[in-house]
Amino acid sequence: MATGQQLTDVACELAGRGHKVTVITGRRGYDDPQLAFPRRERWRNIEIFRVRSIAASKTSRWRRALNFASFLTTCAWRLAFTRRQDVVIALTSPPLISWLASWFTRLKGGRLVCWVMDLNPDEAIAAGWLRAESATAKLLARLLLSSMQHAEKIVVLDRFMKERLLLKGIPPDRIEVISPWSQPIHFDRQGREAFRREHGLTDKFVIMYAGNHSPCHPLDTLLEAAAKLVRREEIAFCFVGGGSEQRKVKEFASANQLKNIHCLPYQPQEDLSGVLSAADLHAVVMGEAFAGTVHPSKIYNILAIGTPFLYVGPKESHLGDIIARLNDPGRAMQSIHGRPDEIEQLILNAALAVNGDNRFAANQRSVRSGQLNLAAAFSKMTLLPKFIKEVEAIVSEPGANPSETPAAKFQSA
Repeated sequence: MATGQQLTDVACELAGRGHKVTVITGRRGYDDPQLAFPRRERWRNIEIFRVRSIAASKTSRWRRALNFASFLTTCAWRLAFTRRQDVVIALTSPPLISWLASWFTRLKGGRLVCWVMDLNPDEAIAAGWLRAESATAKLLARLLLSSMQHAEKIVVLDRFMKERLLLKGIPPDRIEVISPWSQPIHFDRQGREAFRREHGLTDKFVIMYAGNHSPCHPLDTLLEAAAKLVRREEIAFCFVGGGSEQRKVKEFASANQLKNIHCLPYQPQEDLSGVLSAADLHAVVMGEAFAGTVHPSKIYNILAIGTPFLYVGPKESHLGDIIARLNDPGRAMQSIHGRPDEIEQLILNAALAVNGDNRFAANQRSVRSGQLNLAAAFSKMTLLPKFIKEVEAIVSEPGANPSETPAAKFQSA
């Protein structure tokens, strides 16, 4: 998962710079809760503790809540036997993990960095899972504010997240905007051809949605466009990844007898360049109400590959900002939810622009375009050192009282 990869990069970089790093995470697999990892492991000089949680599926909200509650309980128990850390980096997912980390630093000392990957209860309210005036939403909001007020530094992913925190009364000098970074990938022609050959896509114009299929990124309009294009045998839609909404994609394809939709599980990390290179057009989707609460990060790998992309979602978002910076309608197309006819036409235009033997040449041209400059701005080489600098600055501040273990990370299951 993108969050897990970002955390891994930070932990490895800190350990490589001589810091003693401890990670507390879940034992269960993200997409397969029956998959269990070792309870304790030392990997690349990182001490990893994995705690148990209930292996309920993610098919309903109450099951997800049960997973979160069990993870938080066992995580709290693990923290009770964990010694003081100089810096604790806590996520905001699952909900309350940052609050738990704030109490760990209150009771045992050390400084807290909140890394806001998503913002709850704002996200749950936007999704309709919670009512804003409900007691649960108000309690979660108070606990989030409590952890943020205790944090030395809050890292958010875009300016829209920052604006939401400012409205909650968080001082601007505590907030740092650092977007997720792309992985070290590149356009891979051989990998592209191998993936397309394996899945019967060799002669197709491929629209790919790759990553987590989340309710926050509704795919309905994209699927409706796929239904409209079902008679265009040269066009195929490829949904790669996992998450609760992938089941709906399969059900939609089956109910409408859409042979132009292909659903595949998460692919091996080492094949990422080839998989993403297999697309002629990538799709990035975000729900209209979710700007500032979630941050689809797949865009950064797409920029690194150089493939054109279609964004479906609110213009006022980090994705809208990226499209404005790119300023290239041939490489970055945009629409909103509820307009399948418009998306159908955008796809047809894209297919007409890059067809047959011209596809590889078109990808090479895009790599040489302004998209390459944006990719460099969002690369691991640019952003990871910035994140590490923020963490190490906290350790070196007066009164930090560094111990022999200058950093700890928390990762959700």
